[in-house]
Amino acid sequence: MYNTSIRAIESAAKNGVIKTLASKSCSWVKPIGILLCMRSTANNGRGFIDAGTSEFFLNSKYRKGQVEKDMATVSLRHIVKIYPNSGETKKHNTKNLKVTDEGVLAVQDFNLEIADQEFIVLVGPSGCGKSTTLRMVAGLEEISKGELYIDDKLMNDVAPKDRDIAMVFQNYALYPHMTVRQNMEFPLKLRKVPKDQIDRAVDQAAEVLGITQYLDRKPKALSGGQRQRVAIGRAIVREPKVLLMDEPLSNLDAKLRNQMRAEIIKLRQRIHATFIYVTHDQTEAMTLGDRIVIMKDGVIQQIGTPQEVYDSPVNMFVAGFIGVPQMNFYDGKLLKNAAGKYSVQVEDAVIELPAEKQKNLADHKVGEQDIIVGVRPEHISLKEVPGKMIKGTVDVSELMGSSVHLHINALGKDGVIIVPTLDLKGNKTFAIGSPIEFTFGGDVAHVFAKESGKNLEFSNDTTQE
Repeated sequence: MYNTSIRAIESAAKNGVIKTLASKSCSWVKPIGILLCMRSTANNGRGFIDAGTSEFFLNSKYRKGQVEKDMATVSLRHIVKIYPNSGETKKHNTKNLKVTDEGVLAVQDFNLEIADQEFIVLVGPSGCGKSTTLRMVAGLEEISKGELYIDDKLMNDVAPKDRDIAMVFQNYALYPHMTVRQNMEFPLKLRKVPKDQIDRAVDQAAEVLGITQYLDRKPKALSGGQRQRVAIGRAIVREPKVLLMDEPLSNLDAKLRNQMRAEIIKLRQRIHATFIYVTHDQTEAMTLGDRIVIMKDGVIQQIGTPQEVYDSPVNMFVAGFIGVPQMNFYDGKLLKNAAGKYSVQVEDAVIELPAEKQKNLADHKVGEQDIIVGVRPEHISLKEVPGKMIKGTVDVSELMGSSVHLHINALGKDGVIIVPTLDLKGNKTFAIGSPIEFTFGGDVAHVFAKESGKNLEFSNDTTQE
C-alpha cells in the first residue's frame, strides 16, 4: 500500500495537484485522500518520503477515511515500584505491602505482555498497586526497576508527552477556565490539527458521550458524571496508541455506569487503541476486559480472560474477589479411594469430582488432606440428593425479582445461595431462622489448600501421599 501511496504522492507533487492548507505545513492529496506534512528532519521510521528535493511525512492518524495506525503493543518486564522510607524503618513485612531497607514495595515484579488493540483491566482492592502501575505506564511515576516498552521502544526515560498515550483520571482533571469544547479540543490544538478536523472529532465524541448540549458550558456547571464524560471525550479525540483509564466510572451513578460500560466497548471499536483500564469493580473488569490482571498487595495473582478467572481461580483470593455475590467457602476433606478417584466431603455430604478435576489433581499428585471447598452461590441447588445434603439456617432472604438471595449460616460460615424464582414452587418463602438443606455438583466445586489457599488443581504445595 505504501509503495502505491508514494508513487501517487510523487505524481501529485510533480503535477501540482497538492493544495497547501492555509497557515499549515500540511496538504491534502486528493487522489488518495492523505494528509501530507512537510518536514526537514531525518526519517524517524514512520513514513517519510523523498519526493524530489523535499521530504514528506505520511500522517496515518489524520488520513481521510479508514485510519491506519502504528502497532500499539505494550510490554511490562519485571516492573518494580519502591517508595523510599520516610525516616528510619526497620526491614519487616507489614500485613499488606512489603517494606524493605529500600522502601515500600508498591508493585513487585510485574510482568505483562499486551497485544495491539487489546483491552486489559487491572483489578484489585484499594492499595493493591493497580493505579501505580498505570501511572508508571503513563510516565507519571518513575519506574524503580524493570523495563517498559511501547511498540518495542524502551519508554523508561521517555517523557509522558512523547509516549503517544492519553489518560482519563478518576478526578476529571479538567481545565476550569475552559468550556467543554475547549477542554476536548485542547490536545488536538497542541498537535496543530486542522480546525475542521478538530470540530468534527469533538462533535462526534460529544455525540457518543451524550454531552453535545454541554459543549459551551464550563466544568463548574456540570455534574460529576458529566465532567467524567468530558474527560473521556478529551482523551478519545486524540486517537492515542494507548488509552489509560483510571477508574473513570467510579463517580457515576449506577444507571449511567452501566450505560457508559457499553459506550466504552463501542468506543474501543472506533478508536483502535490499546486499552489499559484500572478498576476496583470486578463487574467492570468482567464486562470490559479481553484479559483481567488481578492484583493484591502489589503482586499479580492471576492473568486470564474473564471466563478463565471465573471458572478456574488460582487461589482463594481470586475466587472470592471475582463473582457477585462472592464464592462460599467451607471446611472439608479431599478423599482419595483405592482406585485413585477423588471426592470432597463437606459435613456428611460426599461429592465425587468430575474427570477433568480428577486428572488435574492426579497430575499434581495431590493426596488426601483437609481442604477449603469453594462453591459459587449460583451453583448451589436446593434439590434433594440423598447423601449429599448440607444443613444450614436462613439469616436473611432478599427478593431480587428474577431470583432470591438467601444469606445462610452453614458449618459456622456465612454464605449466600441464589435461587431462581422459577424454581420456587407456589408461593414458597424462606423465613428468617428456618432450616435449609442444599447441595452442589462436583463440576462446580473448587478445591483449595487449607494453609496456602492455592487451588490444588493447578498447584500442590501440601502433597500428602
